[in-house]
Amino acid sequence: MKTIFKTNIKRFHFLFCLLLSSIVAYSQDGNSGIQEATNKVKGYFDTGCDLMYAIGAVIGIIGAVKVYSKWNAGEPDTNKVAAAWFGSCIFLVVVATVLKSFFGI
Repeated sequence: MKTIFKTNIKRFHFLFCLLLSSIVAYSQDGNSGIQEATNKVKGYFDTGCDLMYAIGAVIGIIGAVKVYSKWNAGEPDTNKVAAAWFGSCIFLVVVATVLKSFFGI
């Protein structure tokens, strides 16, 4: 039983060393990988900001409908609800704009 266990451990060590050496042999320079990732993120950033603007518009429309229904129902907390929905829309737009200016894109 012990010899089978020792044999399996030796095989595991051999396969692990083989895998590690193949990873080291085919690895790239870290700077080029980071630069490539930066370029890909910059390429998707405008699309992501447009998506945030679209989500803000949808949230604004949903919020306007909810506030309008509360206002017509005569509920007393309409101002609070309107401020919350309007604030969430403004937050999404501001976050997208600040991220664009922060990263210089």
